[in-house]
Amino acid sequence: MLDKIRLAAAGKLPEGWQATRGAAAKTSFDALCCELLHLDYAALEAEVLKADKSDEELLTWAYERGRQPNGTEIEVWNAFMLKRGWRDAITERVNARLAEIGLPPGTVLTMFEFIDLDEGRLKLDAAK
Repeated sequence: MLDKIRLAAAGKLPEGWQATRGAAAKTSFDALCCELLHLDYAALEAEVLKADKSDEELLTWAYERGRQPNGTEIEVWNAFMLKRGWRDAITERVNARLAEIGLPPGTVLTMFEFIDLDEGRLKLDAAK
């Protein structure tokens, strides 16, 4: 999310990621993360853009202004996010993104897998 904010400000965020930026799309990773942290996306964006803070410093800032999840909440959140797109509300979106790059549904099962595939970190051989 922080990288997307920085890329958008620099005019370098790919067009395909514009729709998932911010909190307008309630199922976007940005919106879900802000909801977990009880944080206003616009305030976070302003903080990211006003100073050269590290991701760790921005996380501390977010915890101070929103809430800091406990260990169990973080574990549940991570498990939820790792499986996002697999038999859930965004499965169609994962398959649509696959179609955009010429791959059939089911090539990968989660949005994180799609992102890794799209950005070259996941090879099709490894995805099977």
